[in-house]
Amino acid sequence: MAKRLWMIFGPIVVAALVLAALLFSPFKIDGISSKTERQAATSLSPNVFKGQEIKQRSLSSGYYVPFFGSSELSRFDLAHPSVLAEKYNRNYRPFLLGAPGTQSLTQYFQMQSISSDMKNRKAVFVISPQWFVKQGTNPKYFQFYFSAMQATSFIYQNHKSTPASRYAAKRLVALEGPTLNARLKDALIKMGQGKPISSEDKTYFEYYSRLLRHEDQLFSGIRLGNNVGTIDKQEAKLPNNDNSKEVQEAVNKEAKAETTNNPFKIKNSFYSKRLKNNIGRKIKPGFEKNYDYTESPEFADFQLVLDQFNRQNTNVMFIIPPINERWAKYAGLSMNMIREFDKKINYQLKEQGFTNVVDLTKDGSKPYFMEDTIHIGWNGWLAVDKKVKPFLEKKQKEPKYHIEDRFLSKDWQYLNPNDISSFKK
Repeated sequence: MAKRLWMIFGPIVVAALVLAALLFSPFKIDGISSKTERQAATSLSPNVFKGQEIKQRSLSSGYYVPFFGSSELSRFDLAHPSVLAEKYNRNYRPFLLGAPGTQSLTQYFQMQSISSDMKNRKAVFVISPQWFVKQGTNPKYFQFYFSAMQATSFIYQNHKSTPASRYAAKRLVALEGPTLNARLKDALIKMGQGKPISSEDKTYFEYYSRLLRHEDQLFSGIRLGNNVGTIDKQEAKLPNNDNSKEVQEAVNKEAKAETTNNPFKIKNSFYSKRLKNNIGRKIKPGFEKNYDYTESPEFADFQLVLDQFNRQNTNVMFIIPPINERWAKYAGLSMNMIREFDKKINYQLKEQGFTNVVDLTKDGSKPYFMEDTIHIGWNGWLAVDKKVKPFLEKKQKEPKYHIEDRFLSKDWQYLNPNDISSFKK
């Protein structure tokens, strides 16, 4: 009987012991190939975003450059940064870190796991005006992209209490509190109060972090999204020489063919699937007339991102995309409000030394600039490339940031852009 039981359950027990040994082992587990790195760089997979190993391995060489953003990164048209870099064999490749629903706070916490790979490096960060709604980040989206690994990395990175670490800890408890284990939650509450965590907690987090790291090493490469084929197809439509005139002609030809069935000059497939049967009924004219992106807790969450770039001395270029003005006119979205948002976010950036800003907010009416209602495409990506390519390929001046904690305040979050002059240091 014992022999029979062993034959049935023995392999399961052995497998469990081997897995436990791998998870808790102090040794590093290898297994990330260059093929996996290439796939992961454009996969936009949640497990890559929430994890650490693939990102660290890919970014450590400096060949892959982090491109932070949200849903615009998934629009793989001819002029997408990943397509152009691959087609013309540039000396960098974008590592796309974003997806629908990823905003400043989500980006900040996932940055904790790659902080060493951002030190003295370059990065690109796309700021979506749509993030800056009254309620700020959507808790459901935040919880979906959050991982315990991000929390333990944040604790390790922030032993010294600062206004930014206290603010971030409080935000994390408020958004993720019910799902955190008791020890993590208690440590974060202490951090939010500016109190040190105990030595026992530090030991616990050391082992817990090791478990999470090995789990990530074992499983993060499973079920990766694969956009390599899509990128290859788009590459084939581009001219072989990186001649700006020829590239422009190819992009315009593609864009013209794909924007024929709607008055908003957006991609046919998007209009057919998302708008055509809803225009005038579910989606009524003027439905966005009360939208406001000028007063939001997102401004303080974004300040955390700036604080992290400063800590790692990351030389970063910011992209501020426009709104499709044809769509804005139908939806009633105030372009004056967009200009006020632009004024406020530019002030926050430039007051702290973040001067590499590509502001496209006035370009929403240009031909083939927008792929849909809010996402840049075709000529929008080409405009981005004209700035990003030389920024990444050429040596840049050392950044001179000076972080100001006043941008974490409620006063700043809800300040009317017309009152910026009264926002004293």
